[in-house]
Amino acid sequence: MSNNRGRGLQPGALGTFDTVVMAVAGSAPAYSLAATTAVLVGAVGTAGPAALLYCAIPMLGIALAFSYLGRIDVNAGASYSWVGRTLHPFLGFLSGWALVVSATIFMVAGSLPAGSMTLALFDAELAGNTALSTVVGAGWFLLMLLVVLGGARLTVRAQLIMSGVELALLALFAVLAVLHTGNARAFDWSWLGLGHFDGVSGFASGALIAAFYYWGWDVTSNLSEETRNSRRTAGFAGLIGLGVVFLLFEVFTIAVNVILSSDRIRADEANVLAVLGEEIWPGWGGRLLIVAVMLSTVATLETTLIQVTRSLFAMGRDRTMPAALGRVHPTWNTPWVAVAVVGAVALAMFVASNALGSVGEILSDAISAIGLQIAVYYGLTGIAVVVAYRKMLLKSPANFVFGGLWPLFGALFMFWVFLESLAELSAAAIAIGIGGLAAGLVPMLWYWRRGSDYYRPAKLDASRTVASDYVPAGRSPEHGRVHEGFPTDF
Repeated sequence: MSNNRGRGLQPGALGTFDTVVMAVAGSAPAYSLAATTAVLVGAVGTAGPAALLYCAIPMLGIALAFSYLGRIDVNAGASYSWVGRTLHPFLGFLSGWALVVSATIFMVAGSLPAGSMTLALFDAELAGNTALSTVVGAGWFLLMLLVVLGGARLTVRAQLIMSGVELALLALFAVLAVLHTGNARAFDWSWLGLGHFDGVSGFASGALIAAFYYWGWDVTSNLSEETRNSRRTAGFAGLIGLGVVFLLFEVFTIAVNVILSSDRIRADEANVLAVLGEEIWPGWGGRLLIVAVMLSTVATLETTLIQVTRSLFAMGRDRTMPAALGRVHPTWNTPWVAVAVVGAVALAMFVASNALGSVGEILSDAISAIGLQIAVYYGLTGIAVVVAYRKMLLKSPANFVFGGLWPLFGALFMFWVFLESLAELSAAAIAIGIGGLAAGLVPMLWYWRRGSDYYRPAKLDASRTVASDYVPAGRSPEHGRVHEGFPTDF
């Protein structure tokens, strides 16, 4: 398959700091806390900090898998390429499809809070209006669509502003929460233990929700073709981003346990962070954290758009989806057809979502459904790195632990959570989660029968990969599919 198939993405557009910011923004700390804390408390009660802690350990294994695989295959499709070249092209396609579906569902799950938080700045009563929240959220979504269309450099500049303000506000309130004296409960170390879970299935349902909290740091891998020195940078930034959001999630879920009662959390399920802010700093706290959540939500809409459009771009380029999705705009170096298609589908889903109920109900089912899909593509990637590095795992303790044992543990954990949580989820969440994955069988079999070269892959083997010199920023070939070293086409 030729590399010269039209213009590629913009090489060298992002540096290390930019990529770390994108990783943190991808996990959307303020949004995740605001939208998901009530769901987590509903599932596991005061064991929220424990669920986040015990999901972080296997999640770090998955981040290591992305880091190790990114060193030997730079591809905007990330797990779609890696799993296809190590395990099987069908599994690779389903990995990419799982990301595409989960990200598209998130367009609705993310835009609704963006709309309701914006309205809450002006009138708290308006925030509960699902129709109005959808309209305002759709406006934010369209704005981010235009930013993503404008190219990687414009995207990261917008991200630096939004995430910078969000993180500054979260850091301020983390300190204020520690100093806060009005408590609903005393801090209890058992919140970090396993004793508060309602059995194994209760732990699994909490871990599935925790996976949604963390999801998004892997946007750095989808940006690898646009990142300088990406063989090192993309994986490193993902690990740093995961560490930052883990600390924020633990501080704020513990603060919620200490400061807010269970009744208060249930009463304000879609607005928990704002209620926490009001308790910590009456008068200003609620509004400032609403601003943080609004910025976080808009910022993560941007990173999710990047993930889904870069994945579709890679699929279009490989002819496993319509080839038009692989077209790149001649001026902005962005996959403009993929951006337009995602925009149209998401806007149609915004309209449909109004028939599903309140903001809180939509969020609960969407988060669980997305959790199932995340577990699939993260789990497959964790297995893929072990296969790609199988001949090198015994050459050093670091390879064995970080490239084999830890990612394998992460993968097995993800698959276990997927299977164990099925019994606990609502029919709607399972239908969205499993049905969304099953829908991918149609394009997969269609393009397989049409003979896409993706289904005849060159196997990915770390032992046969010879590191080449990095290409300096701005020196990459204009038409190259991959900008640093080894070919990744099939």
